[in-house]
Amino acid sequence: MEGNYSIEEFDKAKTKVIKYIMYKKRTEYEVKNKFSKMLEENLLHDIIEYVKEAGYLSDEIYIKRAIEEYKALNNLSRKEINYKLYTKGISQNLIENYYSEHQEDLYNYELQAAKNIILKKTSTIDKEEIKKYLRKKGYVEEIIKEAMNSTFDN
Repeated sequence: MEGNYSIEEFDKAKTKVIKYIMYKKRTEYEVKNKFSKMLEENLLHDIIEYVKEAGYLSDEIYIKRAIEEYKALNNLSRKEINYKLYTKGISQNLIENYYSEHQEDLYNYELQAAKNIILKKTSTIDKEEIKKYLRKKGYVEEIIKEAMNSTFDN
């Protein structure tokens, strides 16, 4: 601890930050946003470093958990996942690293998500409208084409 604050101040603020993080997993950006107006900058910086070292706060772990959650609950394109993570303050570099390490898994997920959307939309709109919808949602042509072919060939 380097700042001009007492151990009691640090512990009290640290407890608040940890409670905030434990209630729901957060990103470093979210923690900074929440506490930047109520805590001195150097105190907040030291607390963030402390909770990161203690394993309470990790943007890398957040990405992994968030993507697993998105995959379980939604039919999102990679572009939509990317946007959700970016709005949480995750650096584009960390997102890209995760994507490159999990390329095949994410491709398979995105393909299945596109198929799910196609199956859901087939009864209400035609193939071209479905393609437009998927493009608008951020699916790439390769995924759209493969999902359409495998859905309509079966």
